[in-house]
Amino acid sequence: MSFWSYLSSRHQQLLTDAFQHASAVFQCMVIATVLGVLIGVLTYRSGWAGTLAVTSTSTVLTIPSLALIGLLIPLVGLGVAPTVISLTLYGLLPIVRNAIVGLRGVDPALVDAAKGIGMSRPARLVRVELPLAWPPILTGIRVSTQMLMGIAAVAAYASGPGLGNEIFRGIASLGSANAINQVLAGTLGIVVLALLFDAVYVLIGRLTIPRGIRA
Repeated sequence: MSFWSYLSSRHQQLLTDAFQHASAVFQCMVIATVLGVLIGVLTYRSGWAGTLAVTSTSTVLTIPSLALIGLLIPLVGLGVAPTVISLTLYGLLPIVRNAIVGLRGVDPALVDAAKGIGMSRPARLVRVELPLAWPPILTGIRVSTQMLMGIAAVAAYASGPGLGNEIFRGIASLGSANAINQVLAGTLGIVVLALLFDAVYVLIGRLTIPRGIRA
């Protein structure tokens, strides 16, 4: 069976797997973004705290994804739980690092001016610092999303959702008629999803970042 014939015969299942893959990555990115920005806000004012935050989150990336998911299975079981936990942990580093860099890069004169007109510290953070730090934070989110698109495929090892199931089925049946088609369909699906997500982030950047800051 040709690759295009395989896609035609399996398009419904592939679309379902693609939706589950995109949904898992999106939900984990929302959690990772909230946690990452919060960690950045709590640590960017202190040199040692910021270093500790970046070092701790970067340590997670040294753990092979298959090993981390395997370690989580005895604790939380198979399926969605190990997928969400592992993807969220892997997505933290670029967001935490860029949040700290972005917040530290805000012009102190602007913060002092906001303080001079009576803004409280939370108000300065929300209305001045975070908006100015948004471009690097968005870049961190884009990098994390691209990483998680690939890592999410490994979640199929723990019966997780997504296109990884197609890839694992193909690898498990190497030598059969459709093994290569399965691996190729899952891989190309992940690439297409990554490009679509990145296009959305570009659009978000154009809508939320003033032209002067982009320049």
